[in-house]
Amino acid sequence: MSPSPAIPASPCPPVMSLALAHGLMTRPGSFFEIEQVDIRGIPTRVWKYAPPTLREVFLAGRQHGDHTFLVYEGERASFESFARATLALAQALAAQGVVKGERVAIAMRNLPEWPVAYFATLLLGAIAAPLNAWGTPADLLHGLTDSGARVAVLDAERWERLQPGVDGCPELAQVLVSRHRGALMHPRARALEQLIGRVCEWPGLPDRPLPPVPLAPDDDATLFYTSGTTGSPKGALGTHRCSTSTLMASAFSALRGFVRRGEPPPDPAARTTQRTLLVSVPFFHTTGCQGMCGALFAGSKLVLMHRWEVGRALQLIEAERVTHAGGVPTIAWQLLEHPAVDRYDLSSLEAVAYGGAPASPELVERLQRVFPQAEPGTAWGMTETSAGFTGHSGDDYRAKPASAGPAPPVGELKITDDTGRPLPAGQIGELWVKGPNVVKGYWRRPEDTAQTFVDGWLRTGDLAYLDDEGWLFIVDRKKDMLIRGGENIYCAEIESALYKHPAVVDAGVVGVPHASLGEEPAALVVLRPGETLEPEALREFLRGHLSAYKLPVSIVIHPELLPRNPAGKLMKPALKQLLQAALSRS
Repeated sequence: MSPSPAIPASPCPPVMSLALAHGLMTRPGSFFEIEQVDIRGIPTRVWKYAPPTLREVFLAGRQHGDHTFLVYEGERASFESFARATLALAQALAAQGVVKGERVAIAMRNLPEWPVAYFATLLLGAIAAPLNAWGTPADLLHGLTDSGARVAVLDAERWERLQPGVDGCPELAQVLVSRHRGALMHPRARALEQLIGRVCEWPGLPDRPLPPVPLAPDDDATLFYTSGTTGSPKGALGTHRCSTSTLMASAFSALRGFVRRGEPPPDPAARTTQRTLLVSVPFFHTTGCQGMCGALFAGSKLVLMHRWEVGRALQLIEAERVTHAGGVPTIAWQLLEHPAVDRYDLSSLEAVAYGGAPASPELVERLQRVFPQAEPGTAWGMTETSAGFTGHSGDDYRAKPASAGPAPPVGELKITDDTGRPLPAGQIGELWVKGPNVVKGYWRRPEDTAQTFVDGWLRTGDLAYLDDEGWLFIVDRKKDMLIRGGENIYCAEIESALYKHPAVVDAGVVGVPHASLGEEPAALVVLRPGETLEPEALREFLRGHLSAYKLPVSIVIHPELLPRNPAGKLMKPALKQLLQAALSRS
């Protein structure tokens, strides 16, 4: 494997080392104390005081009572009204025959009914199967049939797409449709509002008891489908412990910077304003869903959008006094580059964090200039790791902006060569991870499971390296690496160099065939509004940042943002089609 690029020195090293901070924060008796348990025959470090299951997360959320939990297009729901609606739906699902281990599919926009359907399923011990609401009818039907869902909860748009195909799903007993106008003329369909009412009616619902279903940390809970950028999506089967471990790791990462600086972590009870998150990631993606669970547990407000639109996002940040925004790097860039950003009061922002795709170190610098009061942050994770696995923010991120952060103390990272042999720090290889938030495997795919999950380790398919202190640096996906005449070329490295140009707002690199060299890199680039730039001028700029053999042989200026999946990752097959079409025209 190739050696890593030079690791930049920290401009402002924290007072305390990472190892010492982790030891202090996980000492016996602390909230983040660690113990070792056996999970499916594998000794695994876990958070000793994590909520045992997502039922405890639900109950903790209910303690926030009349505080606002969900905001959507003028509608508001409190934590208590959300809880009552959830219990009402759980009772209705139980009446439909949903029992422990059954699957309930959820396919809808980020509507207030989404978390209701999710937690109603979990409280019954059933498995929530979120489906990609952005997908085609064929994608959605694949999720319904592959999961074997007994009940599906859909919004009106998804129902219109799926109605012609539901008769081909023999295991599907009922479809609950939210926000549908008019009669549902199908024997298996029923309006969700008949069971839980509209958002504004939830406080009037009677209280209902929790379902008397025994739940354990390692019970099956979620079936999130992978992005499917290179093949058909696979269902990643997660447990309650997977989700609650992610919740704990996120809280741990947020506090670690204070400890490393020698400062006492902030007391949540001392806050005078409610923590408010602008939700830009879909709930059907594990990152969006785990973030929703964390907000419920912590008593944070979630501001939902009908669809992402940067101008509307700026309005909501001001109106709702949003404290946390972000999602994927593209969204952060759009907030920074909007021509009206200076017209809004965005002083409430405390953090702008992102993940899911590589981000240029320049993004950190720009965030600091435009939102100086907001701490930047980033993370790395996968569907198979139940969202973020590594992460860092604030001073740590500013010190190592090219890094995705370290693993939490319950997690392990290793870099291996092609035979699975561990590599030393600074060497690039495949990233393997282990921890309590790694899912059990792939639903009904034993061969894929055996290939990807090895003795508790997840083979991620990412190329990466670790520095001497354990910070993770993602280099590329193995499938995105090019070999040009025997030389390894990492697409992500070229994309990062393209982002350094002040006119570039989006960039993607793919390989194009070459008769003797095998492959060569080519790039699609999107410019900031009002900018003009000739491809050759951009190639000349890259000469100062890349070796000559890494320079793209073709650069195409594209008029709109590049195609990405819900996780924010570039859809490389679609990118190749766009590039080929552009090159054919030229």
